[in-house]
Amino acid sequence: MKIKANLISGRTADQGAHLEAKTHKGYFDACAYCELNSADLERLGASEGNSLKVTTEFGEVVVFAKANDGNPDGLAFIPMGPWANAVLSPDTHGCGMPGFKGVPAEIEVTDEKPLEMKALMKKYMED
Repeated sequence: MKIKANLISGRTADQGAHLEAKTHKGYFDACAYCELNSADLERLGASEGNSLKVTTEFGEVVVFAKANDGNPDGLAFIPMGPWANAVLSPDTHGCGMPGFKGVPAEIEVTDEKPLEMKALMKKYMED
């Protein structure tokens, strides 16, 4: 089963605390997830920690599921970082920063595992 979602990204305190060590597990744990509310996770048949594939017109990425009941139905959040960058528009509209809000996405459960930073970067280079 797939759900459609409005994907957004932004900084989190945990993501910011690990910026200086992007190849370490702490940064991976702080960034390689997608928050959905419990109702959306249930519609997917997913639980926290399951792998989710997030697909947009810009690409796809596998991340872990995380519940956040502060999100309204249909809103997905991935912290800023390489996992979010895989599915967000690279267009900076001349300001040097891509758009981080309002990207239509499809989300589904997958058996794939999220790639760690170095493997994710290697995949970017190959695509």
